[in-house]
Amino acid sequence: MINVAILGYGTVGSGVYKIIKDNNSHISRRAGDDIRVKYVLDLRDFPGDPVEEVLVHDVNVIMEDDEVDIVVEVMGGIEPAYTFVKRALDRGKSACTSNKELVAKHGAELLEIAAENKVNFFFEASVGGGIPIIRPLIECLTVDHIEEIQGIMNGTTNYILTKMEDEGADFDTVLKDAQEKGYAERNPEADIEGYDACRKIAILASLAYEKQVNFEDIYTEGITGITTDDFKYMKSIGASIKLLGIARKNVGITYSMVAPFVVYQDNPLYNVKDVFNAILVKGDMLGDVMFYGKGAGSLPTASAVVSDIVDAVKRNGYTASIHWNRQQRILGGVDAFTTPFFVRVKGRGIEDKIRSAFGEVQFIEPAGEIAGEETAFITKVLAGSEFEQAAADFEIISRIRVSN
Repeated sequence: MINVAILGYGTVGSGVYKIIKDNNSHISRRAGDDIRVKYVLDLRDFPGDPVEEVLVHDVNVIMEDDEVDIVVEVMGGIEPAYTFVKRALDRGKSACTSNKELVAKHGAELLEIAAENKVNFFFEASVGGGIPIIRPLIECLTVDHIEEIQGIMNGTTNYILTKMEDEGADFDTVLKDAQEKGYAERNPEADIEGYDACRKIAILASLAYEKQVNFEDIYTEGITGITTDDFKYMKSIGASIKLLGIARKNVGITYSMVAPFVVYQDNPLYNVKDVFNAILVKGDMLGDVMFYGKGAGSLPTASAVVSDIVDAVKRNGYTASIHWNRQQRILGGVDAFTTPFFVRVKGRGIEDKIRSAFGEVQFIEPAGEIAGEETAFITKVLAGSEFEQAAADFEIISRIRVSN
């Protein structure tokens, strides 16, 4: 019998409880042992909910019970999640989490503590929700050097950009719609400013390149500056705009950023719409492989957490090999990150001036009316510093990197 304790009975925690209860025989058969939820920790009461039978309000009950084998942390935030998970690992209990903030900040340390105690720390649900990406990255792509990871890692922003593109609605209108449908929080800053995606790409970059990538070091740009006029230009060139998290290794230098990117139809991420997420991994041997699905939600995320529980049961007595140490990986500056740029500048009849500053460019016209006089174009591949130098003498309306 494997006893599980769930820390937090919110959206994900209730999903974990439901899956283990409803699919118990199937899960236990796959794990090779009977799995049951012995405790659920929450400060609240839930009158009439079956969880009352296992509900506790004191974490010490869980930590001091030697019969608890696995602790599932689905509370969110850094504290008290970090303290609880660290304590569980030190007590010889494996831990599973969906908490991206916790993993991005303390993942390497918690993996070390797990190894010292011959238990496991798993976090499949911390990046892609229900999309399996962590385990494939550390177990299935082991023969490849990962050249690049790029992905749509936030369903809220992808929903907003999809609606702006398909319906021609402005940002504020679509954001309000997303909040009414429960896709965006009342305070959507973490999503729309790119902070959520930043933590996720930090985790993937740390795993792919085996050293700590601090999310604070990743250049992050949200979607609040994207307009319906930008999408009118995209329509004329058969492209879209996506908020991408990117990690790239080039000649020994690692780059990472989160920003809106122009994505063409030959990129598999082009057709990822609404609240769906997708992560594209480029290996030096395998080439491109993409992982696609729902990146959030109670049951999709909980499904990934329960898969980690099953894996922890199978590995009882030994620690999985996950290469991510606490030594910090220094990132190349955003000024050196190279891409083409989609640019809109004020003024007409300035093509010669643009060519003189940027070199050869592709001029484009919008598929629809644009208020005011402006000129739009796509540059050749430029480093960020080269773009800033070339753009110095222009009044920039919009600047979006192009995925290449």
